[in-house]
Amino acid sequence: MAKLLELNNVTKVFKGGTVALDDISFSVDADAPSVITVAGESGSGKSTLGLMTLGFLSPSSGVVQYKGQDLQKLNSSENVRLRKEVQAIFQDPFAVYNPFYKVDHLFDEAVKNFNLASNRTEARQMIEASLESVGLRPDETLGRFPHQLSGGQRQRLVVARALLLQPRLLVADEPVSMVDASLRATILKSLRKLNDEYKITILYITHDLTTAYHISDYIIILYKGSIMEAGDVDAVIRDPKHPYTQLLIDSIPWPDLQRTWGQQEIIMPDGTEKMGSGCKFANRCPHVMPICKESLPPLYQPEGQNRVAACYLYENSPTLPKDDVGQLFNAGTTLKTTPVAAD
Repeated sequence: MAKLLELNNVTKVFKGGTVALDDISFSVDADAPSVITVAGESGSGKSTLGLMTLGFLSPSSGVVQYKGQDLQKLNSSENVRLRKEVQAIFQDPFAVYNPFYKVDHLFDEAVKNFNLASNRTEARQMIEASLESVGLRPDETLGRFPHQLSGGQRQRLVVARALLLQPRLLVADEPVSMVDASLRATILKSLRKLNDEYKITILYITHDLTTAYHISDYIIILYKGSIMEAGDVDAVIRDPKHPYTQLLIDSIPWPDLQRTWGQQEIIMPDGTEKMGSGCKFANRCPHVMPICKESLPPLYQPEGQNRVAACYLYENSPTLPKDDVGQLFNAGTTLKTTPVAAD
């Protein structure tokens, strides 16, 4: 299958030596649109991954490709196509808009810059259709300034603008973290609709595993720029294998009166974490073994399940082949990684 998006051995080191991404590789098949979550705590590298996917950041090493083309080597016409086919939704619904323009400007510029319509009537019909698809009434939103709309309306307008361009890939970085709970379900439903009805692949970036579980097909768990666990979202969330994933899942306030927080007894040691040549999570892991501090674990497939976990607890399980991992995700998304020691 042709690849829509591909990251090959991508590392990003910021000024000062901070390693945001550490030799990450994964690909998304063009013919298998799905919703893939990249999750982890603050500083895990998930937003950096999103910005590199958009071409806003260049890798320190490795290559990010869209439809087989290196994002850092696109010519002007190829870059225009990228900006149309790869759209973004960011965390802050307030920062997207120029307060001196009405919200119509957000759509008018997109129509003009990408030649989406031949006349104003056609453009208006396209804009209204995109607004209605995300649950907004054109007569209640168009013609208004950003401050006259709620945060939820502003965020849905950004989703509508993305839909207007009919992208192939949508990068949604914490799209519901700054709207109230009552609107999160509406926005997530709109995103899921983009995938189900319009066949748009979505890279959903979040620290919130609850929303990830409800919207995603697959999930990648990052910690300090490396993949800890990945696979089918239902398998990973319901039965996490990696101790770090277990820690994240255990922090979710599940609606179960018989379940108490902290029941998995994952302890967070005090003191400064020191990065060595072993597993990056070793100093926080309650199951740490000598080998964990000596070398990075490969990606094991525990119990032959449709997921991988970078943990020596499963050293008797088969490892994920580095060059042929299409069997990991049923819908065609493939993932691979070659763990390396942190700088």
